[in-house]
Amino acid sequence: MKRRAGQLSGGQQAQLALTLALARRPRLLVLDEPMAMLDPVARHDFMATVMTAMADDGVSVVLSSHVLAELERVADYLILLSQGRVQVAGEVDDLLASHRVLTGPAAEAGRQAGRLNVVHARRGGTQAHLLVRTNGTADPVPSGWDAHPVSLEELALAYLREPGAAALPGPSRGRPAPLESGEPSEVTR
Repeated sequence: MKRRAGQLSGGQQAQLALTLALARRPRLLVLDEPMAMLDPVARHDFMATVMTAMADDGVSVVLSSHVLAELERVADYLILLSQGRVQVAGEVDDLLASHRVLTGPAAEAGRQAGRLNVVHARRGGTQAHLLVRTNGTADPVPSGWDAHPVSLEELALAYLREPGAAALPGPSRGRPAPLESGEPSEVTR
């Protein structure tokens, strides 16, 4: 209590700034990378305070962050900016429900990419991973392929890797994503 704000740890400074902002009882709170310099415990405590303010006081929060894993737990709506333009926008649940990862034989990836609305494709020796945009229903899975739900991080990374793709109303792009060569891996980094 006797230390100046500048002498506090990064987490303590962030909590103090948040407390001061919330003390004014705002209807809207805009946070720009508030957790960038916080350790995991301070990040968790900070977000708990934000979530409590949202639930108890009805505060709307606009949160800018590069920490995608944190956003998945708290975000209701996502706007992904890439190269100065909106690339993805929508309710998080709707975005996740309208995308999935298909894993199947690399030899069939090109043919499937031509038939599906592929956002990002990655191919390794024998397997390919296609992050596809669906119409939100149970689109049939191609024979020999497995479908997996997509995480918010996978979704955001796929769109960031494909600047021409967009998850806005209409088709995600006019052409299928090119297949990348390399080690077999998931769509995430």
